[in-house]
Amino acid sequence: MAFALANVALNKGMVVSAEKQKRTAVISSVLGKAHLGRRGFLLSVSLASSVSSTSQNDSKTALMQKYLKKSEENKAKNDKERLQDYYKRNYKDYFEFIEGSIKAKKELSESEKGILDWLQSNK
Repeated sequence: MAFALANVALNKGMVVSAEKQKRTAVISSVLGKAHLGRRGFLLSVSLASSVSSTSQNDSKTALMQKYLKKSEENKAKNDKERLQDYYKRNYKDYFEFIEGSIKAKKELSESEKGILDWLQSNK
């Protein structure tokens, strides 16, 4: 009787195996003549996605290079604008304070003349 149960279990395993082969055959017929299982199918999908991500990385790299070049071309101009903005924020109040004491003087030093010129150009 143990032999009969083992034989039934073996036949049942063969039926399951045959079903799995049918499913694999259907998948492989859809994808081509190659005999692919689930693992092969997943591997092919992952390889296809990695190829597309590589092309996306190339386009991102090209875009980054373009922006880097544009940034380096405008570096001097941007640095000058940043410095002028810094001066306006940090020195304007101080120079206006100094201006009050300069107005009473008849003779001005070079730095005091420079302060007055700067205030005239940045008002």
